[in-house]
Amino acid sequence: MASKIIPEARVQRLNEAPARRDADRVVYWMQQAQRAEDNHALEFAVQCANDLELPLLVVFGLTDAYPEANLRHYTFLLEGLRDVAGGLDRRNIGFLVQRGAPDAVALAHAERAARLVVDRGYLRHQVQWRRSVAEGAPCRVDQVETDVVVPIEVVSDKAEHAARTIRPKIHAQLDAFLVDLTTTPLERDGTDLADRAATETADRFERLAVADAEAGELAGRLDIDTSVPAVSALYSGGTTQAKRVLREFLDTKFMGYEAHRNQPQTDYVSHMSKYLHFGHVSPIYVARRALETGAPQTEKESFLEELIVRRELAVNFVAFTPDYDAWSCLPAWARASLIEHADDPREYVYDEAELVAARTHDPYWNAAMREMVHTGYMHNYMRMYWGKKILEWTEDPRTAFERTLRLNNRYFLDGRDPNSYAGVAWCYGIHDRGWTERPIFGKTRYMNANGLRRKADPEAYVAKVDRVVEELRTAGETATGEGGA
Repeated sequence: MASKIIPEARVQRLNEAPARRDADRVVYWMQQAQRAEDNHALEFAVQCANDLELPLLVVFGLTDAYPEANLRHYTFLLEGLRDVAGGLDRRNIGFLVQRGAPDAVALAHAERAARLVVDRGYLRHQVQWRRSVAEGAPCRVDQVETDVVVPIEVVSDKAEHAARTIRPKIHAQLDAFLVDLTTTPLERDGTDLADRAATETADRFERLAVADAEAGELAGRLDIDTSVPAVSALYSGGTTQAKRVLREFLDTKFMGYEAHRNQPQTDYVSHMSKYLHFGHVSPIYVARRALETGAPQTEKESFLEELIVRRELAVNFVAFTPDYDAWSCLPAWARASLIEHADDPREYVYDEAELVAARTHDPYWNAAMREMVHTGYMHNYMRMYWGKKILEWTEDPRTAFERTLRLNNRYFLDGRDPNSYAGVAWCYGIHDRGWTERPIFGKTRYMNANGLRRKADPEAYVAKVDRVVEELRTAGETATGEGGA
């Protein structure tokens, strides 16, 4: 089933300015949904352009100062933008990438726009960018939500307590929103718009030729943190790669997903989180392709639980929790319990450099850290163990929380994401309940090496990570990190 109409629940008008009659284009400011297909914001912009009998220009603002981003993240992003350029060119849509603050780039192009369409982001700076654009634009601004299956306000008007509370609310709406999106042809060719728009704003922003230059070359021209290298030998960005990786997963691993997804020594994972984070693939596209397979219903339900319920619980968390990245975001019971046990003796205490270097007494944790530093990825089951041990081995829980989040955002390709903030906070009590009280952990959930051995094969996981890191070292693409690794 497909629809050419964007559901009203996905669209929010951000200001009261009218559509301008003296303008010669519609502009889509692409920022979160970095893809040229299965993108509700893009299709809405195409439909606006057709209604107004105008061409469409897509603009992207690339800032050197994206919060906590480094070479690893920028390379993946630029690989994706190259895909976007090709996809939009095939649709006769102009695409312009300019170096500058994203909101400033958007406002510059709003000056000549009949209407401005934006996609939706949920983090603090993303919300602020859109607010400033809506306030400053001389034309109508519409925000279109396209990176979740069910729009967040349709699901809930508050921060949900746990998966069990949000799950029935999401499931009640899936039939309405888990629908493939039909591509709308653009009626007015806009490929020449990018050159014109670049000339009009050349005194303010540098144009980046993402279609013609290698991602590494472009990243090298930016003033960014280069201490964490790219991992393109393992994971490269873009919609084309996202669809290839998904297809391989569905063809070869999906039949064993439910049984093996929590087995870190295996590779029964989709690797979609990094592509979802950068908007290189739509969660609806991923879900629909999974549902079309001949896999048993148990596999499909397990996968959609992670892809939709758990992921959109994280989006709900950051959208309705202003302090989502601070100690204060944790439930009162968890903070009180952790503080009560803050002075408990710790058998092991490591500083941040020792952690990054994977120099702890625990070979399983060391393997997880090495996987993270060298590959930009860590098996999800090990992410929970990894975070719990940082709490156990840090001098106090608040420092541990801040350290866990900082390392998460620095090394993971899918760091700095709603799932990052919710996932780290989960290690400290969010979306969970109180458990048996223990030293250091208080009433927050406890994890240990014996539990790993009961539920998985961590020795095999260590061997797997050693093999991958050695292959990367041989190929000359491996991270050293702070303090070595």
